[in-house]
Amino acid sequence: MTATDRSTETATLGGGCFWCTEAVFSELQGVERVEPGYAGGTTVNPSYEQVCTGRTGHAEVVQVTFDPRVISYHDLLSIFFTVHDPTTLNRQGADVGTQYRSVVFYHDAAQKATAEAVVREVDATKIWRHQLVTQLVPFSAFYPAEEYHHDYFRRNPSGGYCQMVIAPKVAKFRAHYADRLKPESAPAR
Repeated sequence: MTATDRSTETATLGGGCFWCTEAVFSELQGVERVEPGYAGGTTVNPSYEQVCTGRTGHAEVVQVTFDPRVISYHDLLSIFFTVHDPTTLNRQGADVGTQYRSVVFYHDAAQKATAEAVVREVDATKIWRHQLVTQLVPFSAFYPAEEYHHDYFRRNPSGGYCQMVIAPKVAKFRAHYADRLKPESAPAR
């Protein structure tokens, strides 16, 4: 891709367990790729086990490659703020630790400005009872997660965590954003 051929853009988002965020974003129209991984820490190429200690500073994130002609960064963030709880510091449900923090790693000044605007919009709508605690941080590095984390929900639909946590989140997402789903993800009518 050349500098003038910006047919795709990248968003790097942390909203708790990357299995959940990957499952949701992979179903959105305009999203071409979702890769789970780690960002925001000090350890180079950390392992899942290292990140789970909370000592590397990384968050579990997804790196989303999307077509801005189909879904804007603004809309991607608006959805992001409704599919996880951005008001709980360093936790999502039973997942607790800095690796589960709500964070947007912006890739440029335009993404930063958009993220700041979406945070103000979401706070103003009062869809959450408490104020957002999502960090807005400049992107520096992304480290892909181990292969067994990729497409986790799709490959392990009957697993306990998938059934108890991810499936209800995906069902709620599908119901709320049915008009934004890829055709293969849309519920049968």
